[in-house]
Amino acid sequence: MLPRGPMTVGDLDAYRDARLDDGHRCELIDGTLIVTPAPVLRHQLVVSELMGLLRLACPPDLRVLTAPADVVLADDTVVQPDVLVARRADLVGAKLLARPLLVVEILSPSTRLFDLNLKRARYERAGVASYWAIDPEELWLRACELREGEYVEVAHAFFEGDESKVVNGVLDQLARKLREGELPTRG
Repeated sequence: MLPRGPMTVGDLDAYRDARLDDGHRCELIDGTLIVTPAPVLRHQLVVSELMGLLRLACPPDLRVLTAPADVVLADDTVVQPDVLVARRADLVGAKLLARPLLVVEILSPSTRLFDLNLKRARYERAGVASYWAIDPEELWLRACELREGEYVEVAHAFFEGDESKVVNGVLDQLARKLREGELPTRG
């Protein structure tokens, strides 16, 4: 049974415990329960490839995780980015309570508007340093960085021909910024 009014992290946990695992992703944005279908194979292939590339680009004090990994942005907001980069020191307990350095959303028809609008705005408001969106159907990657409290697009790449060169170029930029301390290292 869902509570009347806005939900909390505790309500979401109770909701998940009370239902059978049907493969749907359950997230909480500003007290509203969002349930989306399980991702399709193409989505998961992009997640897998990106995770491998990010692991190679990240310094040893950072970790790459994939959904379902709960990120608590507030008492009424729990998200599960498709891919995230967080400090190793912040990975304590069952949920990530600190802001990740990077969140990546892989778009699908059922989550496209949600990922590009509601989740992006919530990440921005929470102070997540970098937000990427990847469209595996239209073949593009958009990278944004938080500057003075707002996301600014710093890269937009269309995949034509050698996709790995495009992605590696963006990852090289991220790795350099992480090494040189250009992205926040403390939440």
